[in-house]
Amino acid sequence: MSRIKVNEVFETIQGEAAFTGSPAVFLRLQGCPVGCGWCDTKHTWDALQEHETSQDIIIAKTEDSPHYFVSDAKNLAEMVAQNYQAKHVVITGGEPCMIDLTELTTELLAKGLRVQIETSGTFEVRVHPRAWVTLSPKIDMPAGLPVLASSYARADEIKYPVGNARDIEVVIEQVLQHVTPSKLLWLQPLSQSKKATDLCIAAATQLDARVSIQTHKFIGIR
Repeated sequence: MSRIKVNEVFETIQGEAAFTGSPAVFLRLQGCPVGCGWCDTKHTWDALQEHETSQDIIIAKTEDSPHYFVSDAKNLAEMVAQNYQAKHVVITGGEPCMIDLTELTTELLAKGLRVQIETSGTFEVRVHPRAWVTLSPKIDMPAGLPVLASSYARADEIKYPVGNARDIEVVIEQVLQHVTPSKLLWLQPLSQSKKATDLCIAAATQLDARVSIQTHKFIGIR
């Protein structure tokens, strides 16, 4: 039985990629060794014992912190189904695929919920076959972890963060080969930057990709 470390649980609107605009419950898991310099959830990186706390405290928290609660898949799925209205569940992090998510995704789907995973692709994606996998490949990050071929293969969509022209080159050199007619490719500007947005628009036109704007940041929600 997996020990699932949960940093946040909250209901919002999914602001990115294929499910943009969908009411969603976010399960943000604790732990990530990838080390992206521009990460906006660095408080989820370490899972120190002294930061473990109760489920009630985590559900109620409104500010970023490294605190988390521990649950098993069945209880976590039951809590989500009973306490939130949204029918779309996003399991994110941190890096959620550090653990086997097969049981959790199976339990959530059994309750009539739709399940989406957001992953860097640096760990094997172990989920129910009907879970939607959003791969945001973290290439050449400080930890030096490779993006796995199996993660590219399992992905339903690929969402690449773009901050500069070199990122577009990386997409062409290392990512585009994994795109198929049934696998969506999104280019997502970092930090709402106009320069990055212009790069994404031009490259999306060239590559027949799509631009993913972080809609939630523009409308001021989590």
